[in-house]
Amino acid sequence: MRKWSRKNSLGGLKLRSEMDAHEADVLRSLVGAVTGLLTDRAGSAPEDELAALTGLQLGNSTPPADPRLARLLPDFHRPEPGSPDAERADLNSALRSLHEPEIIESKVAAGRVILDTLPPHGGRIVINPEQADAWLTALNDVRLALGTALDIDADTPEHFPDDDPRGPSLEVYHWLTWMQDSLIQALAP
Repeated sequence: MRKWSRKNSLGGLKLRSEMDAHEADVLRSLVGAVTGLLTDRAGSAPEDELAALTGLQLGNSTPPADPRLARLLPDFHRPEPGSPDAERADLNSALRSLHEPEIIESKVAAGRVILDTLPPHGGRIVINPEQADAWLTALNDVRLALGTALDIDADTPEHFPDDDPRGPSLEVYHWLTWMQDSLIQALAP
């Protein structure tokens, strides 16, 4: 992948890059996997008769069991020191039920922007600033999910030992980080 660049044109600011076919396949696969996880989560929300009557979309009230989804859809409220756990759980349950559908919808829409603007077999990518924001959102979601799957934390080395099966995935994680940083740099005036 080439570093993102910016170009001012009569149609406004455009951000450009280029990706080979293999890179495009990897990115499509990762974005598809994350949006699939999110879509499955949205589809698992319980049916609510009142929601059906009012049009209010409600989501799951319990946190995701999958650690990748838990990283993408964290609790909304952190308890005050000394507050009862039940109080925290009730508040998080209510907030999750009300807001999770919209959050998932937004994340899936951002993923769709990547899938729609990424040439199927690689090639030149040209996006506007609004699409760039969606790219940043989706890239961040993919990095969070992959980082959780790899158990990446502040102590994770730059490279895993040669015999560690997570090595190639860590390289992909670094590539996603570089891509995200390059796009942020291109967006900066």
